[in-house]
Amino acid sequence: MSLFFKPEEISIDQLNKRCENTLSHWIGIEFTEMGEDYLMAKMPVDHRTVQPLGVVNGGAYCTLAETLGSMAANLCIDRSKYVALGLDINANHVRSAGKGWVTAIAKPFHVGKTTQVWEIKMMDDDGKLCSISRLTMAVIAIDKN
Repeated sequence: MSLFFKPEEISIDQLNKRCENTLSHWIGIEFTEMGEDYLMAKMPVDHRTVQPLGVVNGGAYCTLAETLGSMAANLCIDRSKYVALGLDINANHVRSAGKGWVTAIAKPFHVGKTTQVWEIKMMDDDGKLCSISRLTMAVIAIDKN
């Protein structure tokens, strides 16, 4: 059973289209896969995402984590009634990446009625962990007035 709300109505193409003309689009983040309890994306290691030393900027890792975790959180709720918004992000950068792609996977620690907590692991092309984030999301009712 899928964690996501109406997963049969969700496609990777739709997720990527939803992010057009946003920060994630401009730095090259692409959603790649959705499973029963996870969402994946990748980000290029290039001039848009590296710091002057030529390795991925910590802020780019946080952007990837927040983009992926936020999308996953919003896929778990009825978006006609609720929206999930970021409350807190924590990141630990454990290895640098200087070429190729960084691939990330978001999995939930907790999916509740008012909060969600997600773990986002980011790996280099060799599958080595580069950064890990914990993202806390608030789930709030949409004001129809």
